[in-house]
Amino acid sequence: MKVTIIGSGFSSLAASCYLAKSGYDVTIFEKNKTIGGRARQLIKDGFTFDIGPTWYWMPDVFERFFSDFGKSPADYYTLEKLNPAYSVYFGINDYITIEDTLDKICIAFEKEEKGSSKKLKKFIENAKSNYDIAIKDLVYNPGVSPLELVTVETFKKINQFFSNIKRDVRKEFKNQRLVKILEFPVLFLGAKPSDTPSFYSFMNYADFGLGTFHPKKGMYQVILALESLAKELGVTIQTESPVDNILIEDGEAKGIVSNGKTYKSDIVLSGADYHHTETLLDQPYRQYSESYWSKKTFAPSSLLFYVGFDKKIANVNHHTLFFDVDFDLHAEAIYDNPKWPDEPLFYASFPSKTDANSVPDGQEAAIFLIPLAPGLEDTPALREAYFEKIMTRFETLTSQIIKNHVIFKESFCINDFIKDYNSYKGNAYGMANTLMQTAFLRPKLKSKKVKNLFFTGQLTVPGPGVPPSLISGKLVADLITKYHKL
Repeated sequence: MKVTIIGSGFSSLAASCYLAKSGYDVTIFEKNKTIGGRARQLIKDGFTFDIGPTWYWMPDVFERFFSDFGKSPADYYTLEKLNPAYSVYFGINDYITIEDTLDKICIAFEKEEKGSSKKLKKFIENAKSNYDIAIKDLVYNPGVSPLELVTVETFKKINQFFSNIKRDVRKEFKNQRLVKILEFPVLFLGAKPSDTPSFYSFMNYADFGLGTFHPKKGMYQVILALESLAKELGVTIQTESPVDNILIEDGEAKGIVSNGKTYKSDIVLSGADYHHTETLLDQPYRQYSESYWSKKTFAPSSLLFYVGFDKKIANVNHHTLFFDVDFDLHAEAIYDNPKWPDEPLFYASFPSKTDANSVPDGQEAAIFLIPLAPGLEDTPALREAYFEKIMTRFETLTSQIIKNHVIFKESFCINDFIKDYNSYKGNAYGMANTLMQTAFLRPKLKSKKVKNLFFTGQLTVPGPGVPPSLISGKLVADLITKYHKL
């Protein structure tokens, strides 16, 4: 039985592996020159950058994925636990460093707020309990029924679905610097802490309990690992093959048209942007209206810069966050009143701090990211203005001059997310995991209107992020094998 997969991101590659292992004839069609979806790579003048994800959290999810094939991540790439995990700037030469164990983090918290280490341990203990329920059980459900959420364990946690992270954190911690650090991990879920259910504190356990890792040579090594595994299992991958439309015959998906050529198959699975995929169908076959999509809360887009410096950058770690401006005002500019933020928070990654081979000797690779509301105007002038803005702050906060040491810079923003990934309004991370967009309330893995048409990726279950995307690939493969047994 032939399966056509649209897109080659994490979820598509994961699904292809499961389906090929089950005996399906699988072909992936990727519109870009290289595979990986949002997790592609930029190589320029001896510098190597991950274009997309740079954080490796939840290592157990990756272990679980590879173990399903009798493999381990170590068979494909070398993983290093970062210490420090990251640092957070709040002012000039004023930062908190998050190290690699909870005990060390407790010491840092205690220095900031007396008595906070005891509260932190209790908070993380609850977060671990939520993690054990969510990541080891709940997220491996296909989002078909609300009953998937009803277990003895979740019933005990019911109140945590109706409170929120912001309320819980601020009830226990008064120091605003610690509050920002504890609210930061849920940004990976694409929503404000005030809109994120308390149950999602499991992200804090992923942060403080499990730690932050880095695959040697970068996150793209995980994509290459998935590609290698997929090909071992017999998957065919075609790049530079954008899909023009999905073939429908008598209400059934029968293949795709790519570059004007028809490719017949028994099943079509899209790991491309969900909204875009439905535009490949005639109106009667679409499940969700434009009104539906416009009312949903989307995770942010981003303005990214990939910068080569001709010297080493001091006073930063591999991952460094800059929270020296008002967190709530920036969040408001993303979710409540979409606009370019006046004073943006930003994140910087320096992969060459860990991977010396990613740059020429004595130089530094840097990735800068500003979260933005999707759908904003995106122009070269705006990009340049914001680069100047964050570079000026960076120099002040870290007490060094770097602007005149830039060898080159490349940028990636809303227009690029649309052009390269057909991303709805140029979003970077998919649909936010708010209470009303969780589990069975997200867009479905299986089309209700077209037989043999399925979806995977960060707009469906379980949600945004690399580990959830791997899980999404497994979930949709399980659904396909359920409905189309060989």
